[in-house]
Amino acid sequence: MISKTLLLLRRVARNLVARVVFGAVLAFAMAFLSPLFEPLLPDEWEIKIGPDAVIPILNILATTMLTVTTFSLSVMVQAYQAAASQATPRAYRLHLSDTTTHTVLAVFTGAFLYSLTALVMFRAGLYPDNAAVMILGVTVLVIVAIIVSILRWIEHLSTLGSMDDTLQMVDRQARDPLYNALRRPALGGLPVAPDAEIPEAAWPLPAPSSGYLQFINMEALHDALTKADASITLIVSPGAHVLKGAPLGWVLGDIEERTALSNCFTFGEIRTAEQDARFGVVVLNETAVRALSPGINDPGTAVDVVHRLARLFSEAEPPKAQPPQFPRIEAPALTATQLMEDGFEPLIRAGAGHPEVIGTVLDTLAKLEHAEWRDLAQAARRTRAYALHHAQESIEVKEDRDALARRV
Repeated sequence: MISKTLLLLRRVARNLVARVVFGAVLAFAMAFLSPLFEPLLPDEWEIKIGPDAVIPILNILATTMLTVTTFSLSVMVQAYQAAASQATPRAYRLHLSDTTTHTVLAVFTGAFLYSLTALVMFRAGLYPDNAAVMILGVTVLVIVAIIVSILRWIEHLSTLGSMDDTLQMVDRQARDPLYNALRRPALGGLPVAPDAEIPEAAWPLPAPSSGYLQFINMEALHDALTKADASITLIVSPGAHVLKGAPLGWVLGDIEERTALSNCFTFGEIRTAEQDARFGVVVLNETAVRALSPGINDPGTAVDVVHRLARLFSEAEPPKAQPPQFPRIEAPALTATQLMEDGFEPLIRAGAGHPEVIGTVLDTLAKLEHAEWRDLAQAARRTRAYALHHAQESIEVKEDRDALARRV
């Protein structure tokens, strides 16, 4: 379980601006600190290499890297907009965490700022006369980094923004939160019983702000409850939309610093995937529903999403009973019914009139009925009956209905 500080650091590390700024700072540091290592170089190198040998290279770097950075940014924006229009706007958010694109742009921008800074310092006479050797050595390293980044960028551009790339990214980012939620039910706390009653002495913990619940710092919350000898029963999970003042849970025990509990919850305007195990499944489903819209009319993408959902669910290990890591916290556990609702039901309603799509859904659910996770198998059986009912009501051609009936 990551802490809130680590969560914020991970978000900053994935941010495009943060990576570009880091590259720029590194470039400035290299330009300013390189003369400090100059005494380590042989004297004959200083005689052969002077500012006249380095400045033309820096001029070329400054000119070309500005052009390359501008072009790369325009390509990135167009690719992300295409992904948002063809798949779903939520896929656009996942594309924004693409580490390859961010790293390449950081190298290009950092190389531009490095060469520009070195040129200014040379022209202003801020470098000693014998610093050209060290600057040339650093420039060679920068050129090597640019070449590697260009090769990565060329390979990445071949798929950037395509439907295959978008689905693969969503699939990949859906797996870890989902499987973590199954390995650690209730976020490491005690699962809330379906028929649990709230004690009369419990008081509600209000939400400090409105928005999507993005993260619960379970460790800090449990520590605060332990100090006060209290416990809490959460009624919301990450991914839920909460209004300010609405109860997040019910606390049993007296706590003076109630804001310490509220500070353990992170809210935002959008859903994120750190703890939201259902978010990736929802994005996959939205992509399939969008593909079936009249404006796109791409049943093949919907079929692809069904197959990805099948792999995602079939490879999930059943939740296992284990001692809770945070026994003072009761939290809702992820259920197989929720996964079926998020992954298949909207798709069934949108694709009920497409025999090729609904037929794939029925075949997939039939396979999931034999899953090792019993709850998933039962949920798949119920969802399959739901899908068949929709298909029988939506498909007008009798031959198509009969073909589906034979697959049951």
